[in-house]
Amino acid sequence: MLNRVFRLAENNTTVRTELLAGLTTFLTMAYIIFVQPAVLSGALFGMDTGMDFGAVTTATCLAAALATAIMALWARYPIAQAPGMGENFFFVFSVLPAAAAAGYTNGWQVGLGVVFLSGVLFLALSLAGVREMIVNAVSPSLKNGIAVGIGLFIAFIGMQNAGLIVKDPGTAVKLNTAFASPDLIVFFFGLLLTASLHARRVRGSILWGILGATALTLILRFGLTRCPLCAGSDTVAQSALMTRFQPAGRLAALPPSLAPTAFKMDLRAALSLTMIPFIIIFLFMDIFDTIGTLIGVSEQAGFIKDNTLPRAGRAMVSDAIGTVAGACLGTSTVTSFIESAAGVEQGGRTGLTSLTTAALFLLALFFSPVIAMVGSYAPITAPALVIVGSMMIRNVRKVDWQDYSEAVPAFLAMVGIPLTYSIADGLALGFISYPLIKLGSGRGREVGGLMYTLGAVLLLYFLFLRA
Repeated sequence: MLNRVFRLAENNTTVRTELLAGLTTFLTMAYIIFVQPAVLSGALFGMDTGMDFGAVTTATCLAAALATAIMALWARYPIAQAPGMGENFFFVFSVLPAAAAAGYTNGWQVGLGVVFLSGVLFLALSLAGVREMIVNAVSPSLKNGIAVGIGLFIAFIGMQNAGLIVKDPGTAVKLNTAFASPDLIVFFFGLLLTASLHARRVRGSILWGILGATALTLILRFGLTRCPLCAGSDTVAQSALMTRFQPAGRLAALPPSLAPTAFKMDLRAALSLTMIPFIIIFLFMDIFDTIGTLIGVSEQAGFIKDNTLPRAGRAMVSDAIGTVAGACLGTSTVTSFIESAAGVEQGGRTGLTSLTTAALFLLALFFSPVIAMVGSYAPITAPALVIVGSMMIRNVRKVDWQDYSEAVPAFLAMVGIPLTYSIADGLALGFISYPLIKLGSGRGREVGGLMYTLGAVLLLYFLFLRA
């Protein structure tokens, strides 16, 4: 039955491979279950937004499961979805202060109303086929440049999460040379284990790397004072391991109640003149985050044929529904996750991969202590992100480097995504420059009307809404 529904044989995959890929994707993005409520509640920043931590946790899992299941069963792609990083910070640091400045005392409810309305607009555009037209209008070189940019972004995030790349006031970032610290010991062990198994073409290499890193973390956690490798590392790093990584005290717990946030949107206030610009911004963020991830993961998996992604409209509707449902439940914008590339690299090729991930989001509601153990310590999953990023770089050879009108926009998107720390902003650099360079080179007729429109709209967006 599974073979017939998900066309496993046609996609040269098996049930075991798909289940393993779904688990891998879930483990690399499970951090959102804990980060999202910490951000929206304000706990991560030592503030109180008024949103209940437990309710946001449940809303996050349910919205992710719903959107990912739709992607699995309708679009049949191995792409998982959940509330997006970036959109959640924008919610807290831009939308809530704007609502407060406008005199609204229920800022988070106004914010959920803004997210809901942006999701409705998003869904309308998806059903009308506008987003599918956008994806198919992007040139092959630009598509592959986006895939490479996302790969660099994933690897950069992984290195930051591990503590290998740290902030520096003089150069923005620098290498952390404290290689004997527990963070980097766990990271390098997981990276070398995963890379070695991957090079040997061992099935489940990324998952085995995560499990191996988890085992080492447990060893360090309970034997830190006797660890000879850690003897020279600084006590701050050791203390970080002791406080951040919390072994599971029990396997199961009941899900928190949704009551504090469910259906609490303030739609009337969200439609005020003050808040309407934020609806548009959320709409743009979601559209281009999703398009970027969809293109990047699809290029990685080989789904794009003749510059067209089959069933693109269906794939795009799923996160729009997730955003609408998420706002109703009590969480911010749902989007496709770049961590889906981990499952694709593990061999996932059908909706069974994402259906597995969706099921695990539901199970996570009952096994949050175990998920918290893995997700609480970023160096455990960081190696998976670095390995996936390295695999996505191979798309660079598909860019037409001999044609500068194709290569330069692709390069701008490629470097713009990691350097701006935003998929949406990196895409915008590529989309704005592409028609302009084509015009300047006397080849403007090669660009479709949709790309001209996109470039103009994005330019106006940056000049007036983001200025």
